[in-house]
Amino acid sequence: MRRAPLILGGGPAGAAAAITLAQRGTRALVIERTRDTGDALCGGFLSWRTLAAVERLGIDPDALGAAVVRRVRLFAAGRVVEAPLPAPARGVSRHRLDSLLLAHAVATGAAVERGVAARAVEDGAVRTADGALLASDALFLANGKHDVRGSARPAPQQDPALGLRTRRADSPALARLVGDAVELHLFRGGYAGVVRQEDGSTNICLALRRSRLSAAGTPARLLETLAAEAPALGERLGDASAGAIEAVANVPYGWRARSGETGLFRLGDQAAVIPSLAGEGMGIALASGMSAARAWQDGGGMAAASWQARFARRASTPLAIAGAVRALAEHPVLAAPLLAPLARAGMLERLARWTRIGGE
Repeated sequence: MRRAPLILGGGPAGAAAAITLAQRGTRALVIERTRDTGDALCGGFLSWRTLAAVERLGIDPDALGAAVVRRVRLFAAGRVVEAPLPAPARGVSRHRLDSLLLAHAVATGAAVERGVAARAVEDGAVRTADGALLASDALFLANGKHDVRGSARPAPQQDPALGLRTRRADSPALARLVGDAVELHLFRGGYAGVVRQEDGSTNICLALRRSRLSAAGTPARLLETLAAEAPALGERLGDASAGAIEAVANVPYGWRARSGETGLFRLGDQAAVIPSLAGEGMGIALASGMSAARAWQDGGGMAAASWQARFARRASTPLAIAGAVRALAEHPVLAAPLLAPLARAGMLERLARWTRIGGE
């Protein structure tokens, strides 16, 4: 007899797995380190395909709020172009998204224990901070970008990427500047994504090389430097010292788990880490959680290795395309002359499609 699956992490990937299992009659246990749902650094943009996945999980996309995103706008070296998205998307805070998903997981029958911190993965079981060992026939790793001892992804080499996030309160000026677009501001060594969210705030996420932060000294000074380099970004930032600045280090963009082991399903950023400019991190999280749950339902823990390899193949094309775009985006002087021709050729819309995670 199978023991109920254990899901490590109550974010979008873990909640999607729990909901899918519950829809098929299996009550999983989700353990989540936080006692209250915060607002994770990563995410904030849900593509049209991700919205369809949210709906398949049983959540009305309108419950996410009214921040509809209809276009993409790119800034590089003083040039700006924009193009329509293939279909409407949404700007949604992780607090809103995670709250809805986890509440729906509970409503559909999942068990959720909060305030349980994982310290290590040992032989397919989870060792918690209080020394308990939680075992199951199947462990779903949905712990996002933060690794757990015993299941860590390879560390990036040389000048690794890091993520920064700050937020600006609702204002008429930001509403006018950003509007219904998701923006990408390119600068040397990285880029910033800007989108308005359901509460009217503007989310500003940056992915850049660690060397840029090292040279600036502090995150606030780095934002001041970038505001001077990229004036349009500076307009969105306003006072660089205003608001909290959150960070996550050593993000292994482009990595994916190409193989797996019996009983262990890696989900979300533990399965594949797409450069954030693609806006598909949440899509990968939901897709991996849903398909891994179906694989376990059909084949138990023995299905994990073959599922992981299949999901790696699904993610290979979006990650490769997003990686190539990221490499160019880190050199805005080279990228700027290409923006207008790409927009005229409809390539921005095609890139938006090509960087989505495909169906099974």
